[in-house]
Amino acid sequence: MSDDLKKIHPYLPTLLTQLRKGKVDRREFLRTSTLLGLSATAAYGLAGCDEKKEEQASSESTTAATTTTTQTAAAPAENVVRVGMRVPALDNPATFSWVYDSNVVRQSNDYLTRTGYDNVTRPWLLEKWEASADLKTWTLILKKGIKWSNGDELKADDVIWNLKRWLDESVGSSVVGLMKGYMLVEYDTGQKDDAGNAKMGTKLWEDNAIEKVDDYTIRLNCKEAQLAVPEHLFHYPALILHPSENGKWGVNSIGTGAYNCTELEVGKKAVMKRRDGYWGNKAAVETIEFIDLGDDPAASVSALASKQIHGLYEASTSQYAALQKMDHINLYTVSTGQTAVARMQPIHDTWKDAKVRKAMRLAIDTEKVLQVAHLGLGSAGEHHHVCPIHPEYAKLEFMKQDIDGAKKLLADAGMPNGFETEIFCKKDPDWEPQAVQAMAEMWKQIGVNVKINVLPSSQYWEIWNKETAPFAFTTWTHRPLGVMVLGLAYRSGVPWNESFYSNPDFDATLTKAEGILDVEERRKVMADLEKIMQEDGPIVQPLWRAVFTGFDKRVKGFQIHPTYYLFAEEWSLTA
Repeated sequence: MSDDLKKIHPYLPTLLTQLRKGKVDRREFLRTSTLLGLSATAAYGLAGCDEKKEEQASSESTTAATTTTTQTAAAPAENVVRVGMRVPALDNPATFSWVYDSNVVRQSNDYLTRTGYDNVTRPWLLEKWEASADLKTWTLILKKGIKWSNGDELKADDVIWNLKRWLDESVGSSVVGLMKGYMLVEYDTGQKDDAGNAKMGTKLWEDNAIEKVDDYTIRLNCKEAQLAVPEHLFHYPALILHPSENGKWGVNSIGTGAYNCTELEVGKKAVMKRRDGYWGNKAAVETIEFIDLGDDPAASVSALASKQIHGLYEASTSQYAALQKMDHINLYTVSTGQTAVARMQPIHDTWKDAKVRKAMRLAIDTEKVLQVAHLGLGSAGEHHHVCPIHPEYAKLEFMKQDIDGAKKLLADAGMPNGFETEIFCKKDPDWEPQAVQAMAEMWKQIGVNVKINVLPSSQYWEIWNKETAPFAFTTWTHRPLGVMVLGLAYRSGVPWNESFYSNPDFDATLTKAEGILDVEERRKVMADLEKIMQEDGPIVQPLWRAVFTGFDKRVKGFQIHPTYYLFAEEWSLTA
């Protein structure tokens, strides 16, 4: 067996030995072995567990039987599932900033990989992938015979076009945050900024960084070792689009998915119709409608109670009690790495001094914020954005509220009497302004008076990563690895670095962590990263969220994904 595993990747026999000796747990074995190219079925077999049962068990429901798909059950005359979810502009998927943007397009366009409810990543449009021993060469092999909705066959050129577009700095895709460390290099553009400093750009680190091997094979030749390439390919802006549409998406766009978009009204609804010729199993539900019900949580509850919709993309804490009382609704919940952070932009005078940023963290009783704002559903934040469920999480001494310590830091920073500032946050979901209000009361104790500016969601989306919002509260969704989150949010110069944080030591340490296979060794480096975040970082992180939603019991096959991804082709509807 060892020789067979070595043929897939040289590290697999070591990993299996570590599992058998109890040095890695089953979850880490499953995640790492599949990332190295072992099939999920084989990985589950070696771990001594059932793949289907484990994946279903990852999504909890108040009624266990509801997770069983019943494709053979009789469908109602109106075979339509309606979901309450925001419907923003969707014309440029590579720049999506929110999961619900991608939930519409995901029904018509696929990813190369798919990370399941069990956090294990599997090939999707890919047949398989292969990683070199040093993790610097990744070979991606497409399934043959997959047809676009216009009849073209999916080929390597299509994938290469998408990869290069994601990494084109003029596009502004957040994929850059994930891949910059191993696929890109900075260069002097020859231009100067207002301060006279050289303006830097990014480009592929060498001409053959993305290489076409044949019509079904693409090779990534990486600058640095990287463990998580397959998971990066499931980042929600990484949807595979047809090159002929030049990155734009809308009604009747060409896709490889199970549905076709037939109607799209921003702020109102999106309608997806089942299409013939889909390469996977035929979808059981004929039509999926996403209905935008606005920011008012009462409107969503009313629509669900009156059966105008079948389910919610996401439920809020103010809806929790009402959902529990609806007999026709199943309540689904899952532990996640979802959170929100009050990020401070060090490019502004108020937040330049690291002592001030740390003082803001020390002022907060995170356990109390969790109870007040999120019903205690989740766990207290630790101000470094690496979650206890991430495999490489390093447990540090918990950063407790320390009012005296925070005041001393402010005094050392020349602000003994505190200061006044303003924070921006969203109105919806309602736990967000509640969390900000709770923190504002705690900041008062150190002399920092914070004016809260609550914006409609649509207005917040326009400023969340802009310099015009020096202090703001932003939600971040779940990612299966801690290094993914840190790369997206805090690596210097990447599109989703909303705090404009820039720390060369942090960047170098992160790149080092991304190339370490052994989770124990990676955890040692993560401890350094977490300490940098707590001492110097740009965020106050009050909590981790356990998330939940409600769906009509007639919708079978629904499971809650830790990232709130929806896969409508897995659903069926009974009368």
